[in-house]
Amino acid sequence: MSILHVPVVSFARFPVGRVVITPGALALVEAGAFYPPALLALHQRGDWGMVPREDAQANEDALRDGARILSSYPVGDRPGKVWIITEADRSSTCILLPEEG
Repeated sequence: MSILHVPVVSFARFPVGRVVITPGALALVEAGAFYPPALLALHQRGDWGMVPREDAQANEDALRDGARILSSYPVGDRPGKVWIITEADRSSTCILLPEEG
C-alpha cells in the first residue's frame, strides 16, 4: 500500500487520519480513472456515494457512535468502483477496490 498526502477538507464531518491506497486502486489513479483527494473530500463531507440506504444510515450512526465509515464511488470508463473506508478510531482511511477488501 502507498501513503497519500491529501489536503485538508473544508466542511469535513470527521477526520480520516493516515490515508493509504491499495495497489489496485493506485493502478486506476495512475490510469487517470479518478483523483483521490476529490473522492476523499466527498467521503469526509458525508456524500457516501453509491451505498445502499442501510449503509448510508450506518455511516450517519457511525459519526455519532464511532464505528467504521464506508463510501463507494464509480470510477473510470468501465463499470467499476472504489471503496473508501475510515476506521472506527479515525486513525486511518484506506482507498481500495472491492475485490481487495
